[in-house]
Amino acid sequence: MGEKIEPEVLMDDIRGMVVLLPGLQLLIDLLRERDWTVVGPTVRDGAVVHAEIESADQLPRGVGDLQDCGSYRLRQRGDEALFRYVVGPQGWKSLLFPSRELLWSGRRTGTGMEIEPADVDAPHLALLGVRSCDLHALRIHDTVLAKRAAPDAAYVTRRENNFIIALTCSDPGGTCFCASMGTGPVPDNGFDLSLTELLDKDGHRFLVVAGSDRGEDVLDELTTRAAGGEVLNAARWDRDAAREVGEAAAQRMGRSLDTDGLRDLLYANAENPRWDDVASRCLSCTNCTLVCPTCFCTSVEDTSDLAGTETARWRLWDSCFTNDFSYLHGGSVRSSASSRYRQWATHKLASWVDQFGTSGCVGCGRCITWCPAAIDITAEVGAIRSGEG
Repeated sequence: MGEKIEPEVLMDDIRGMVVLLPGLQLLIDLLRERDWTVVGPTVRDGAVVHAEIESADQLPRGVGDLQDCGSYRLRQRGDEALFRYVVGPQGWKSLLFPSRELLWSGRRTGTGMEIEPADVDAPHLALLGVRSCDLHALRIHDTVLAKRAAPDAAYVTRRENNFIIALTCSDPGGTCFCASMGTGPVPDNGFDLSLTELLDKDGHRFLVVAGSDRGEDVLDELTTRAAGGEVLNAARWDRDAAREVGEAAAQRMGRSLDTDGLRDLLYANAENPRWDDVASRCLSCTNCTLVCPTCFCTSVEDTSDLAGTETARWRLWDSCFTNDFSYLHGGSVRSSASSRYRQWATHKLASWVDQFGTSGCVGCGRCITWCPAAIDITAEVGAIRSGEG
């Protein structure tokens, strides 16, 4: 998963290469030759989504986006940039922690029931264009799903087969607040390679640095196989330009969240009237938890055929916003929308710290963008902090 690389030395003390636009295709080809399925951003159904990539031409060239509370739309930038959009509705967790997954299947026999555990489909995935907020989300899932006393075996199997190509975010959106959470916009660790896209008077190019031995190996082969000046040693002006991309992005966040004393603030406001106010707008539609890259709640579903001879158990994503999620014998523990929103926000920003040692929020802003009621978690926390009821 890569050795830790401190952001302040990222551009100075690590060997960097400049990959010109044709070299990006060479990188994709090289990964595919090494039996990686390259998954990256592409445009489908009016959104930037993740899909298998065979060519750099499939990337969202010249595409940007506009995001705000309950609002998302693509726009044409008028340039040739490939990665100057913000995160779309999909987190990478859908590839590593599927929304629907077979756990086991069974068949009735003459002597009883024959149970067969499900095979884990774990392709070698190279994830191209992973933003820093999503890198932190992956690390949170590593803690929650892979490093506990009883790890999730399917997740561990899929996670071990990843090659991570991170990306410095250059154009944060209206709902981004990763700078407030300390999770971006510059990738700091957890990647094999990291790209910074540069598009200026000196041309269209990418500064590439390696964050793991595996990344170094790929970068070495890329350099060896390059022809026609597609890969060059990084010059000082490229390093400076890459640093400026990250610094400028950090100053252009669409949202901010004051995290000072946040855990204790939320614990002290369990009965704040603001929870009722937000509940009057919340549809309990679960959108926020489904697009969140760190939410991990699930339920199980048993199915059988009409003859009653075959059965299967599936794991499905679930949400703390549903009434049934907290159902115990006799009823639901959190039967009101206010209690469910309070549970989600307080767990994400406070009790998650007690459980796992970090916040459960990475500041990607998806929950704000994809909320049909335009509820903004940064505004709700700000209202509680300021004493608004």
